[in-house]
Amino acid sequence: MHTLLDSVRTPGDLRKLSVIQLTQLAAELRDFVLHTTQTKAGHIKSSLGVTELTLALHYVYNTPDDILIWDVGHQAYIHKILTGRKDKFHSNRKKGGLSGFTKRSESEYDPFGAGHSSTSISAAIGFAEADRLQGKKRHYIAVIG
Repeated sequence: MHTLLDSVRTPGDLRKLSVIQLTQLAAELRDFVLHTTQTKAGHIKSSLGVTELTLALHYVYNTPDDILIWDVGHQAYIHKILTGRKDKFHSNRKKGGLSGFTKRSESEYDPFGAGHSSTSISAAIGFAEADRLQGKKRHYIAVIG
């Protein structure tokens, strides 16, 4: 059975959906995360709790051009799935698999390596200041955990 989630590989694909379809996609994302992580330890509730927020941020902002920074990795599971890592999500937090955190070397959608809570604020300010000095204009979003 083909799902909406099957058609979303990047935030660009997400932006082609109607607002009404986002509700269905949110349900599919939750099911996917629950099914994929049911045999692993982890902090899935943090990610499930920001499903709609993650969809909205990627729908409204032009990521990766706009900078989206997560505080902690366990909030970013939906983000990872929406940014081309769905097929590898089963390897999340496993040796040789996807990182449990956002990781710059893993995706252009991860501009900052998430670590401890509240580092996203200073990171976003740093990106904004660097861009200001270079004359760049874009949006900077810090998701605080």
